[in-house]
Amino acid sequence: MRYIAWRYWEEDRRLENRDSQPLTEAAYYILLALHEPRHGYGIMQTVREMSRERVNMGPGTLYGALKNMTEKGWIEPFGPESESRKKEYSITDEGRRIAAAELERLQELAAEGVKIILGSG
Repeated sequence: MRYIAWRYWEEDRRLENRDSQPLTEAAYYILLALHEPRHGYGIMQTVREMSRERVNMGPGTLYGALKNMTEKGWIEPFGPESESRKKEYSITDEGRRIAAAELERLQELAAEGVKIILGSG
């Protein structure tokens, strides 16, 4: 009986977290960058700096990611709607939760790597 209850609990957790797939490196850095409101070009610069120039996004890639993250509720437009082309975005509470879950996943990966590769564990 205990096995059946555990199995259903695990299934519920999987269904509940099905949006918790690993983030791409670019998506993770975008969420980190948006802990402060930024416009598109500012996001691209911040991501490039944080990734030590490993992640270089063009405008098409960035704006596709911003649209997707906005639809998922991870980010939102920031400030008053204006006619300015420099629309700013900021992270939502849900986006912070997603970024924190990804950080936890990455820490787990690193910890296992340290144990196996460096033999400390």
